Amino acid sequence: MKQPLIRTIYLYLFALIGLVLMAIGTVRLTDLVLKTFIFTRADQELNYMKQPPMISLFPGKDVSEEDLVSTIEKCQEKCDLTADEKEQIDSWLKDYRNWQETVARMDYRAQQRDRDLAQSLAFILVGLPLYLYHWSTIKRETKNEAEA
Repeated sequence: MKQPLIRTIYLYLFALIGLVLMAIGTVRLTDLVLKTFIFTRADQELNYMKQPPMISLFPGKDVSEEDLVSTIEKCQEKCDLTADEKEQIDSWLKDYRNWQETVARMDYRAQQRDRDLAQSLAFILVGLPLYLYHWSTIKRETKNEAEA
């Protein structure tokens, strides 16, 4: 018995979608492997985004983070600040040092590679069963029609 046209379109469309998902996942996985083992400098720019730029308190001058922090610490001791402002500066300095320690432990490239790997595997894990199920259904129905 011949299947309705809409069913045939559905089966071929979802088989194609599964195949495309697998292709995308495989390409992304291949890209990840090449960047990790062969073209190791391909994603080095991720290391440059480790620290956000600091707000400059000295317009027209390049001030390093260390200079900015030491200036704030000196001002905390010498400037005429209220107890609340000193407490806020202490809190900011503590948070800033914690942030520095956390950033020093992070490996941004490894995190990005883990995200890419997870996405690639997700494409493959979704696309493979989608393709296999619909393509096997197409083959089975084509075989049944040929025998009938």
